[in-house]
Amino acid sequence: MMNSHLVVPDEIKQHLSGEAFSALMQMPGKAYRDVRGRKTIQVKLGKKSYFIKQHFGVGWAEIFKNLIAFKKPILGAMTEVHAIQKLNAIGIPTTPLVAYGQQGCNPATMQSFVMTEDLGEIVTLEDICADWPSYSDGFKQALMQAMAELASKLHGAGLCHRDFYLCHFVLKKQDLDFKNSNIKNLHLIDLHRMLQGQSSSGNAVMKDIAGLYFSALQCGLSTKELDVFKQHYLPQNTAFWAKVERRAQALLTKFNSQKFQQRLQKEKSAIR
Repeated sequence: MMNSHLVVPDEIKQHLSGEAFSALMQMPGKAYRDVRGRKTIQVKLGKKSYFIKQHFGVGWAEIFKNLIAFKKPILGAMTEVHAIQKLNAIGIPTTPLVAYGQQGCNPATMQSFVMTEDLGEIVTLEDICADWPSYSDGFKQALMQAMAELASKLHGAGLCHRDFYLCHFVLKKQDLDFKNSNIKNLHLIDLHRMLQGQSSSGNAVMKDIAGLYFSALQCGLSTKELDVFKQHYLPQNTAFWAKVERRAQALLTKFNSQKFQQRLQKEKSAIR
């Protein structure tokens, strides 16, 4: 039996020619990422801008690689669809869901897509924190508190992002207020690897926090600022924070290695 889902509102259908699933899977647009089995494009329909992630099947090799490593394979767009719906339910801003679809019963060749609204002019925390030393203590503390509160909501609900880095926290430029140290509507994006049903003090959550800490270390995060994060995050024991520290330092060492930098440059070449 075919595993089929399709939700496309009329406001999108009116711009499509032919069957909705095929039209959105084949739709051309400005490519932001084009890797084996997955493509992310920006399209304009009417007067609105959207992003579509098209999944063309991961293949058995990718599935077996994940299973051998005791990881859950990501088979398509429905992981992100369910993640967006869950974030909406717990009050974490993210990219608004517009449409989605999935067809096929073979997990290796199943095709799917997710369509979201374009958030408009945004800035990532990676970009903001690149100039970290120039900010006031008040702004730094407000930012640490906002990240900690978002992480608490996420992990307290049993969710893990799995790519929990500064580049996936974004603010609309209209919401950015350096002068008054005001951080509002912090968004979490790129949810295609999200895990659900995780312990709030478990290994997956620890890896999330270590990833965030690793990316913040590159910006010059101080112990004082880390303490602000801890004060507003879920209560965790000293063993948890020791694991976070060790993993973050290991990630930093790996990131600075020649082998990883070469791989990073190759991956960046796939982003247009």
